[in-house]
Amino acid sequence: MATPIPLRSDFDSTALRRMARVTKDADQARRFLALARIYDGGSRTEAATIGSVTLQIVRDWVVRFNAQGPNGLLTGRSPGSRPKLGDEQRQALARMVESGPIPAIHGVVRWRRKDLAHWIFEEFGISLDETTVGRELKALGFAKLSARPRHHAQNELKVDAFEKNFPAELAAIQARLPRGTEIEVWFQDEARRGQKNKITRRWAELARGHGERSSTGWPAEGKRGTRPSAPQDQRTMWTYIFGAICPKKGKGAGLVMPYCDTGAMNRHLTEISATVDPGAHAVLILDQAGWHATPNSPPASPTGYACWSLKPAPLTVPDNITLLFLPPRAPELNPQENVWQFMRDTWLSNRIFADYNDIVGRCCEAWNKLVEQPWIIMSIGLRDWAHAF
Repeated sequence: MATPIPLRSDFDSTALRRMARVTKDADQARRFLALARIYDGGSRTEAATIGSVTLQIVRDWVVRFNAQGPNGLLTGRSPGSRPKLGDEQRQALARMVESGPIPAIHGVVRWRRKDLAHWIFEEFGISLDETTVGRELKALGFAKLSARPRHHAQNELKVDAFEKNFPAELAAIQARLPRGTEIEVWFQDEARRGQKNKITRRWAELARGHGERSSTGWPAEGKRGTRPSAPQDQRTMWTYIFGAICPKKGKGAGLVMPYCDTGAMNRHLTEISATVDPGAHAVLILDQAGWHATPNSPPASPTGYACWSLKPAPLTVPDNITLLFLPPRAPELNPQENVWQFMRDTWLSNRIFADYNDIVGRCCEAWNKLVEQPWIIMSIGLRDWAHAF
């Protein structure tokens, strides 16, 4: 019989049992306890009994422990099959995804996994299925997200300059106010809501056959169900929500109006002014719509009848508000746009509105739900360029 290999001398049974209590690897703890028995003077057979293994495996543990210490007793993981894509090929894939397809060359306007699998085969001669392409994309940090619309004529230099110069602009406004006046940053926008409503994505079951399910309770693999349906109105009555938020304090001020003109904007400014904290001053960031600066003729009523504001009045800005206009064609700088999206997806879409009063009532209900949850306003509205300086 071969002479047993002695254990290294810089550990003892007490240390191994202490490590067995704190490790999160159950197999490593079992190995610690088996080798601790050897440190106590027990035989290799006793150690094999504690570890529920053979003597040869105990010998392997001793060799690994002597060479690597406690890490040598960790449970190893199989490396699996060798990946088909190398580092250079993965980087080429990442560059192709970031740049997007060229319709005239690739024949598509957006990448699907099957398109990328085809491109990989043509470029590298490597055949991958769609699932593997999806795993590679996830490992590279990509996810399938909804694209944010951007105006084709947007001046990106002006957008960058607005963000960069915002702290200086805020300081200039602060300098014109009485010393110690608190500044509140607000964002304002309008949204039209009506009977011709949106339909959102929804969870739906992948049915098997005629609504049948497998014995496990799950739809049969590879079977697809039909797309879910939702009622959609084709009538065209609508109204406007005037909304403004102060993300830092989680506040909001909104009105639901039958028209969108300077007179309605004046009423909204009055509502915002009343919501600003006493003694504070609001810097209201908004787009360059005509009714934000000059009088304009009111549109026709959403009810179909002639409906005009009493008198198109010039814009009247309250003393505790300063207007700061966004660059043209830059809605992504205004988090109020994201608020509209949240309200549509959560409370206003997938509905049939009975009449104009129903539209107004639902819009008011949705806005009131929003302002009752200031943490939602903070989560949606806070921007580093506007608040983190």
